[in-house]
Amino acid sequence: MWGTQRSRYADWSCSEASSDYSEIVVNIGGVKQVFCGDVLNRFPDTRLAELVNSMSHQSTEDISALCDDYDPDNGEFYFDRDPDAFRCITELYYYGEIHVKRGICPICFMKEMEFWKVGSDFLDECCKSHLKEVEEELAEIAEKVRTILVDREGDPTASGWQRFQTCVWRLMEKPESSFPAHIIAITSFIFILISSVVMCVGTIPDMQVEDLEGNHMEHPTLEVIETVCIGWFTIEYILRLISSPNKVKFMLAFMNIIDFMAIMPFFMVLLLTSLGAGVMELANVQQAVQALRIMRIARIFKLARHSSGLQTLTSALKSSLKELGLLLMYMGVGVFLFSALGYTMEQNHPETLFTSIPQSFWWAVITMTTVGYGDVYPKTTLGRCNAAISFLCGVIAIALPIHPIINNFVLFYNKQQVLETAAKHEIELMALRSGHDGGQGDTHKHVCRVGGHLHVVAEGPLKGRDANPDPQHGHQLGEHS
Repeated sequence: MWGTQRSRYADWSCSEASSDYSEIVVNIGGVKQVFCGDVLNRFPDTRLAELVNSMSHQSTEDISALCDDYDPDNGEFYFDRDPDAFRCITELYYYGEIHVKRGICPICFMKEMEFWKVGSDFLDECCKSHLKEVEEELAEIAEKVRTILVDREGDPTASGWQRFQTCVWRLMEKPESSFPAHIIAITSFIFILISSVVMCVGTIPDMQVEDLEGNHMEHPTLEVIETVCIGWFTIEYILRLISSPNKVKFMLAFMNIIDFMAIMPFFMVLLLTSLGAGVMELANVQQAVQALRIMRIARIFKLARHSSGLQTLTSALKSSLKELGLLLMYMGVGVFLFSALGYTMEQNHPETLFTSIPQSFWWAVITMTTVGYGDVYPKTTLGRCNAAISFLCGVIAIALPIHPIINNFVLFYNKQQVLETAAKHEIELMALRSGHDGGQGDTHKHVCRVGGHLHVVAEGPLKGRDANPDPQHGHQLGEHS
């Protein structure tokens, strides 16, 4: 029914009846392999198939152009390439597709496929998607490297004002660019903590004082501290706005909106207080002042600017919008269903607490989330059975999407750490490369990630069979965890 299963080692032996009977011996990084011409000629555009055809024509020049070295006595061709990658490429001739094995850098493997004249269309779909992810990751690393280089070197063609603007932008936005910028970031973080503590302490009755009319107000000392903190936030925001390369993009950024909301209530309170006596009643002014004071809690979000963990959490939640949407959908359906059932089962009870379906929504929410305040509860047997089923379904509904959200956070956090480390290594390699421009050889390096590790990889074949490459590592020069 399913047909005959093909053996993994099918077609490895040469067929003497074949008109293309020929045999070549290749030495790939110290590993010898024997291939049959009829197998290699299945893909005539590849390097090995061209090598077989050049042997049949006995063209020495063609043979020398296709391999690194050739031993006519033993009939052996030498290639200074990665033997592990070559084993994967040989699967093309026997199975018609290629799989990239674990531990091989995808970018280096593409270089190997290019050398052996094998197109990327022969890659399996899973390997193509993995290669696409690696290419996107390398693009992000390149962007981080470009940003670091711009922060370090700047633009030599910029004018005096542009250089000053760039310098201020680094001080306020790039804590890693210099030691003064790092100090400013720490200072801003301390001011955020002090302002948040003052806001909380100011609500304690024992820390408040009474004015001439007997109204409670914040202690004057706390108001002075609050004024100093707001002054720092205002200066910081203005400097960042002035030095921003794109003012509109800066003002529309989410974190910058949070910064504006953190300082705006202070000045609005000052404005309303100064205009309140002559424009409107004092009671209305006080209500407006209290509403604006509540907006001061927005400053706690400023911590995300100085915390990579909060930034990672925000990015992970953005990437988990689908899972969060599923969670809200499950909870919404459950709340509507169990609140309607609870109202139906409890409406005939003389002391029922379920007066309507919308009023039952609150009970369904706190029951499905297993909070259970107890302010609304069923009093009939059927109602209690409905409550038991509702909180069991709530536990399941909450638990199902949580695991993908946690996985997204872990993956995003690990990726951020790898990208930052890879960018630093790339900068170090660029410095080493610039220092060896006058040296021998034409070897280039790049950083890639394989199995959660960073690898420094050399590109470009070695010259001659006497180079004795390491068959276990190919062109891999080093590894950084």
